[in-house]
Amino acid sequence: MQAIARPLARAAPKHVRCIGSVSAWSAVPAGPPDPILGVTEAFKADKDPRKINLGVGAYRDENGKPYVLNAVKKAEEILVQQNPDKEYLPITGLPEFTQAAAKLAYGADSAPLLSKSVAATQSISGTGALRIGGAFLGRFYPHSKTIYLPNPSWGNHTPIFRDSGLEVKTYRYFDKKTVGLDFKGLTEDLKSMPEKSIVLLHACAHNPTGVDPTPEQWKEISDIVKEKQLFPFFDMAYQGFASGSTTRDAFAVRHFVSEGHQVALSQSFAKNMGLYGERVGAFSLVTADPEERARVDSQLKIVIRPMYSNPPLHGARIAATILRNDDLYGLWESEVKHMAGRIIDMRHRLHDNLVTLNTPGDWQHIKRQIGMFSFTGLTQPQTKVLAEKAHIYMTADGRISMAGLNSGNIDYFSESVSKAVKGEL
Repeated sequence: MQAIARPLARAAPKHVRCIGSVSAWSAVPAGPPDPILGVTEAFKADKDPRKINLGVGAYRDENGKPYVLNAVKKAEEILVQQNPDKEYLPITGLPEFTQAAAKLAYGADSAPLLSKSVAATQSISGTGALRIGGAFLGRFYPHSKTIYLPNPSWGNHTPIFRDSGLEVKTYRYFDKKTVGLDFKGLTEDLKSMPEKSIVLLHACAHNPTGVDPTPEQWKEISDIVKEKQLFPFFDMAYQGFASGSTTRDAFAVRHFVSEGHQVALSQSFAKNMGLYGERVGAFSLVTADPEERARVDSQLKIVIRPMYSNPPLHGARIAATILRNDDLYGLWESEVKHMAGRIIDMRHRLHDNLVTLNTPGDWQHIKRQIGMFSFTGLTQPQTKVLAEKAHIYMTADGRISMAGLNSGNIDYFSESVSKAVKGEL
C-alpha cells in the first residue's frame, strides 16, 4: 500500500515578518506614562500591608472599598422590573436623562430651560462632554480658537482641547505660597485676555487643588467675563459631591446664566452617583431661542456621529430613574451628602492630627479646600520619600484624594506626612 505523503509541519513563527523587514510602526515613539495610572501601578506592586493609594479619583468607603450607592441599586431593580430593551439610543442620547441632567445643573426655574433654549446631549461621561464641547467650539465658535485653562487644571483638559483643534493657554489660579486661590492673579489674567476668548471654569471642587472661589468672587468673575465678552465653558464633574448640596455646588453655573451668559457646560455622573464605569455625562449649550437650539442640536449630532455614533444606554437609564423619581432622588441626595460629609470629616481629622504632631507649616488649607482632592503643599521630594519609606502613594505634586483616607489609615498617614515634612523619614 502506497504511503500517503504528508506535508511537513511548520514551526509557528516567533514573530510576524514585516514586508521589507521594517515594521510599519518602527518609528512610533513610546509615550510617557499616565501620572495617575503610574501611581496605581506602583501601589499594586507594593506588598506592604500599610500601603495607601491616594492617587485614584474614585470614592472609597470607610473600609477603603468601592461604594455602590443604594439609590443606584434601587434604580437598577426598577429597571429590571420594566424589562427594557437594548436598542440603540439616538445620537444625542436618552431624552429623559438629558432633560433631567439639565434641570439638575441649571435649576427648575432657569429661564433658558423654561424657554426651551438649552441644547443638550448625552456624552461618554465628563471627558466625552468636554470633547464634544471642544469639537463644537472649534468648528462653530466664530470669535476665537483659544481656550484658557486654570493653572493647574485637570491633566486631561489640555489634550482634550488640543485634540479638538483649540489652542490651549492658561490663567493664574493657584497660589503655592498660601496653598489657596490666587484671586488677584486670576482676575488680572481674565482682564488681559483677548476679548471673546474661551475660558474654562471648574464649577465646584476644583481638580486638582480643591480650591474654589467664594460666591462673591464668582460674581466678580462673572462681571469680568461679561465685560470682556469671554465665553465661559464650565466643567462640573462634582455637583453635590463638593459641599453635599447639589444646589450650592451649582451656584456658579446658575449665577452666570442668570446674568445672561451663554454658557457651555460639561456634566459627569461618575463621582456623584458612583457610575464610574457606566460613563454617564452630558454636554449642553445655552442658546438664544428654540430655533437656534434646533440648529445647534443638528450640528451636535454631526459632531458626535463620526466619534462614537451614540452613547451607552444602561447608565443613562439609572441616572434618569434616580433624577425623575422623588423617593430615589431624596435617597441619592442623602447619600451624596454622606459621601461629601465623610470627606469633610477626613479633612478636619488630618488637619487636627498634623497640628497635634507639631508639623511645620500652616495646614488650614486642608480644611478650606473642598471636594475629593486636596493640594497638600507637599513637595516632590516629600511625596517620593512617602512612597519609598511609608508606602503612601500620591501624585508628585502632592495632590491626594481625600476619599482614600479613613479611620483605619488617617493616623498612619498623618504621622508619615509629619515625619516627611520634618525630614525624619
